[in-house]
Amino acid sequence: MLKKLFLAVVLLSLVIGGIVFTKLGQFEVMGEAAANMEMPPETVTASTVNEDQWEQVVRATGSIVAVQGVTVSSEIAGRVTRISFESGTAVEAGDVLLQLDTSTEEAQLASAEAAAALARTELARVRKLIDRKLTSADAVDQAEAQVKETVAQVGVIRASIGKKTVRAPFAGRLGLRQVNLGEILREGTPIVSLQTLDPVYADFSVPQRELARLESGMQVRVHSDIAAGEVFHGEITAINPEVDPITRNVRVRALVSNPGGRLRTGMFASVEVVLPQSRAVLAVPATSVLYAPFGDSVFVVEEQADEESGKVEKVLRQQFVRLGQERGDYIEITQGLEPGETVVSSGVFKLRSGTRVVIDNTLAPEASLDPQPSES
Repeated sequence: MLKKLFLAVVLLSLVIGGIVFTKLGQFEVMGEAAANMEMPPETVTASTVNEDQWEQVVRATGSIVAVQGVTVSSEIAGRVTRISFESGTAVEAGDVLLQLDTSTEEAQLASAEAAAALARTELARVRKLIDRKLTSADAVDQAEAQVKETVAQVGVIRASIGKKTVRAPFAGRLGLRQVNLGEILREGTPIVSLQTLDPVYADFSVPQRELARLESGMQVRVHSDIAAGEVFHGEITAINPEVDPITRNVRVRALVSNPGGRLRTGMFASVEVVLPQSRAVLAVPATSVLYAPFGDSVFVVEEQADEESGKVEKVLRQQFVRLGQERGDYIEITQGLEPGETVVSSGVFKLRSGTRVVIDNTLAPEASLDPQPSES
C-alpha cells in the first residue's frame, strides 16, 4: 500500500514539474520577445514656437448707459385726451407724445385775451385825454400797468396750455407706454421712457493699478452676448477723478457707436481698452500645455540619432514652463521655451518624455488669436 502511494506521489511530482518547466520556457520566450519588441512612434500634431507682437489691453466688465435717457412725465395734472405714440417707436426732438385736456385753460385764455384787449383800448383812451390835459399822469401809469398785467395773464395761460402738450425733449427710442387714454395724471406721473441709443456710453471699472496707463481718447472694444462675435468700437471720454475707497477701482466712461441700437441701457458688456504699446511674446496653442498640480509643461520635439542604426528620429522631451496671458486659442510662455522650438500642439495627455513621434498636421486644429466659432 505504501509502495503504491509513493509511486503516485512520484508520478504527480513529475507531471507538475513538467508543466512548470514548460511554462517557464514559455515565459522566457515571451520575455525575450518583449525585450526585442519596438513600439511604433506616436502620431502627433506640432507647431513652431515663434515670437509675436501682442497688443496690450485692459479688460473690464461694465454696463451700457444712454447718452441721453429720461422718463418723460407730466409737468402738471390733467386728463389724457390724445396719445400720439406707440411703445418702442423712434421719435424726433419736439414730436408730440401726449395731449392733456385744455378746455378750461382755453376758456380762461379767451377771457384773458378779452381783458387784455380792453386794457389796451383803455390805455389808448387815457393817452388821448392826457394829450388834451383832461386826466393825470397817474391814470396813464395805471392803464399801462393794467395792460402789462393782462398780457402777462395771457402768457401764463398759454404756458399752461403748452405744458399740457407733452413733447419729446430729444430724439431717441421710446419704451413701454405707462398711461392710457382718459386717465387722470398727477404732476410728475411717468408716461414713457425715452433713450438715445446711438451712440451710447459704456461705463466700467478698472483697478487703481491700471489708472496710470489709461487716458482719454484711447480706443475701446465692447462685446455683448446680444451680438456674439460683433465688436462695437468707441473711445474713452472721461475718467472719474475719485477711486472707490472700498473696491479701490476707478470708474471709466467710453462713448461707443451703436448702429442699429443693438446695445440697450443697463445691458452687461465686456470692455477692452486698447493700449498704444504692443509687447513681444512667445505663444503656443493652449492645447499644447499639460496642466498638473506640480507644474505646467509642454512636450518639445527634438531630433535624436539611434545609437545602433544611426537613423534620426523625433523624440519628445517634457519641458516645464511658466505661463502668462491667454489670448484666443493661444497662451503666453514666459519661461521655459526658446523661439524656433517645436512643441506638440494636441493630445499631450497621452504622451511621456522619450516617446518617439511622427508629426502629421493634416488634422491639426486651427488656432487663432480671435476665434469666431461658426455655431456660437
